[in-house]
Formats: sequence, structure tokens, C-alpha cells
Amino acid sequence: MARRLLSIWFPRLASDLALRRRPVDGPFALILRAGQADHLHCLNAAASAQGLYAGMPLADARAICPELVTHPADLVAQAAGLTGLRRWAGRYAPLVARDGADGLLADITGAAHLFGGEAGLRDDLQGRLARLGMTAQSAIAGTRGAAHAVARHGGGIAGDDLEQAVAVLPVAALRIDHDSATGLARLGLVRIGDLMAQPRAPLARRFGAGLMLRLDQMLGRQPEPISPEADPTHFGVRMTLPEPIGLQSDVMAGLMRLLERLCAHLARHQCGARRLSLELRRVDRASVTVQIGLARPMRDPAQIARLFARGIEDVDAGFGIDAMRLAALVTEPMVPEQIDGEKQDDALADLISRLGNRIGFDRVLRMQPADSLIPERSFTLMQAAHSVPATGWPKGGPPRPILIFPPEPVAGVQGHPPETFRWRRMDLTTHCATGPERIAPEWWGDDPAWRTGLRDYWRIDTRQGPRLWLFHTPQVPAWHCHGVFA
Repeated sequence: MARRLLSIWFPRLASDLALRRRPVDGPFALILRAGQADHLHCLNAAASAQGLYAGMPLADARAICPELVTHPADLVAQAAGLTGLRRWAGRYAPLVARDGADGLLADITGAAHLFGGEAGLRDDLQGRLARLGMTAQSAIAGTRGAAHAVARHGGGIAGDDLEQAVAVLPVAALRIDHDSATGLARLGLVRIGDLMAQPRAPLARRFGAGLMLRLDQMLGRQPEPISPEADPTHFGVRMTLPEPIGLQSDVMAGLMRLLERLCAHLARHQCGARRLSLELRRVDRASVTVQIGLARPMRDPAQIARLFARGIEDVDAGFGIDAMRLAALVTEPMVPEQIDGEKQDDALADLISRLGNRIGFDRVLRMQPADSLIPERSFTLMQAAHSVPATGWPKGGPPRPILIFPPEPVAGVQGHPPETFRWRRMDLTTHCATGPERIAPEWWGDDPAWRTGLRDYWRIDTRQGPRLWLFHTPQVPAWHCHGVFA
């Protein structure tokens, strides 16, 4: 049986996907930032009719078409949309692969008769995509290169005589680079038919062996396999209940059953969940979603269920819940390990998980060391759930206060170091002074707070109780308080 391949090209993929979510009347384009200017990334038919094209500077496009509506392009959403279309195209072939950023390639060998032949399959495909609001061109041929070329130059069905089918196409349809296509055009080789009539050796010497390889792949003289990527593993389980439930204890019992199945699935793939979503469907067809995050990969049903309890308390069950769906939205590798009691790291991660689900993971922070001697720059704050405890903290050296704040002026200083002084409306007397520790500003940075130059830091233990971190600036004589010791 002869091999037959289906190529689908979406020339307006990104704009069609954006317009499905938010329709716009009239000219519309998605823009991308390139260098110091915005350029058109993808545009609809109305914008193309105004003479606009992809890659055009946005300023020029606005001058030609002032009514142009633009949105920022989302390349992630575009890739996700193509992935969805790849799964949808599985109705026509068991093997469907991406063909660049805006195309699909399917092996329909032995499947066309299910749609009344290749013409019927292509008509069904084009009709369904038109109803979805997607602009598409498709072609069927015996090789990947021929299907790709015909789909992008009008579409259609190429018969067994590939040389005749592709002879009229431009040389750019060979999937060669722009410089090679321009060089061939300067020699008068504009069509693929012109190229096939020329000696191969001179062309290979001038344009490289890749030109001849592309030609041989298009004509079926060299194999070109289809390698569809595997779909990512879906970690989700669901349960349909024979009778509606509404009590929190019943929902938690159902959740435990789902968690046991989900965690077993995660264990088979040596993964742990980092974010989970529980969808509760009520009998009135409304849905309630409870999501939690985890500070570390986890697949322990009991510990995960405890984190869900707070969110389930606030669920309005209405007239009852008749279906539950649990999914792990984010997973990470989690290899098997020896179970030897609860580790300190696990206890800390559980604490971060509980706090993060209550107040937000972006508010649970931990300090990490930074390469700087400036006190306020010697550490950085990072989200605790997405970082690990640092092991590179400097050892030894002078102690640092537990609390550092912007320098506050100290008044009424008597002596050096201060014997008596006034800070925050308190008259303080020094009991013990340790120092000085001289810290110089970093010459490669311009910090306004350090423009006064060198600082001599002293640790001052006062008779009234506060243990302060004072510094003196020799260039501009003055005293300031920069922190408090425990």
C-alpha cells in the first residue's frame, strides 16, 4: 500500500486562536517585541486586505491602517492551541505530528476510505476547521516534503507522479533557507521543475548537499519519517456518585478515595504533585474548584487531604455534589527513597505548604546569601516553595543584627563610641561597645544611601536593654542606627 500523508497548514493560527477567545470586528493583529520596536506577528484576513503583513513594524502598520486593533502575542498559548489541534486531528489518522510552529502532518495511509476517499477526508477536514473558525490549507501527497509544499501553495491532492505535481511550485517550497532560494532565483531557477532539469553536482557544490537532500525527500528518493511527540501523562481521576452528598465528611471520604488512586498513578511514574485541583460538580450543573499548592513533590494521600480540608470547609454544596474530579496540575520527578521517620526537611516543607495555602506562596519567603559586604545587600528574598535552604552562608566574622532597617539618625551623642545618645525618643546609656567594623561602599554600584562614604559600625549594648547596631561616617560626621540585635 502506497504511503499517503496529510499536511495541514494554519497561516493565521495565532490570530484565529485569539479571536476565538475575544472576537474583534475589522483589522486585527498580534504583535511581538523585536529589538526596540513592535512588529506584526500574525494578522487576520481583514488586516491582510489592507496591505499589512507579518513582520511589518507596528508604526508603519498604524500609518497604513489607523483602525488596526492589536494585542500582544502569546507564544505559549499558540503552542498550546497547536497541541490541541494535533489531538483533534487524531480523528483522521493514528499518527499526527507537528510540522513547524503552524502546521500538522498526519499519516493517513489506509484511513482515507473511512471518509469516502482522500477527497472526502479533505473536504470533511476543511469543513470542520472552517466551523471552528480556523483558517487552514491542507494537501495530501506521497511524501512529507510534497505534502508540506502543496499545502502552503494552494492545497490539493498530489497523485503518484510527484515530479509533475511539484514542478510548478517555487523553489522556496523545498524548505530551504532564504539565501539559497534567493541565489537560485538569481540563476533563473525559480520553479522546482527548473531545478530538476539541472546537473546535481554543480548545485550541490554551490548551495550545499542540503538542497539536493530536500529535493530527494520531496520526490520520495530519500526517506523522511514522521515522529509524533508523545502526549504528556495526564494525572487525573474522577468519581461519579450514585447519590448526591453535601457533608464535609462525605466529601473528604470521596477525596481520600481519589487521592489513593491518584497517588498510586504518580508512584508508577515516579512523580510527585506540586499543585492539585479538586473540582466538585453539583446537581444544578454548577462547579466548585478547590486548589492547593505544595512546597515539595508529594504523593502521600493523608498529608494532601489535610491541606484540602480548609478549602472544602468553605464549599457551598447547594443541593448536593454528584461528581468529583481530582487532577495534579503540576508534577515533578520524585524517585523512591528510604522511609525512616519524618525528616526535618519534610516537616519544614509541610509548614510552608500550610502557610502558602493560607496566605499565598508568594508571601512565604526565605533568605538566601548574596555576594556583597553591604549589610542590606548581603541577602536576597526568594519564595520558599520554589527554593531550597542555602548552604553557602558565610561562617565566622562579626555578628549581624536580627533586624536591619533603613538608617535612622541618632541625636545627642556624647563620646566616641557614644556613651549617651537619644534614639526613637529614648535616652540611652552605653553599657558595652564592640567595634569598630569598617565597611566601604561598593565602587561598582551607585547606592544613594552609601554616598556618604565609609562607615564604622559599632555594636552598642545599652543599660536600658536595646542592643543596637550604630555606625559613624568619618567623611560626614554623624551617627545612625542600622539594626537591632536579639
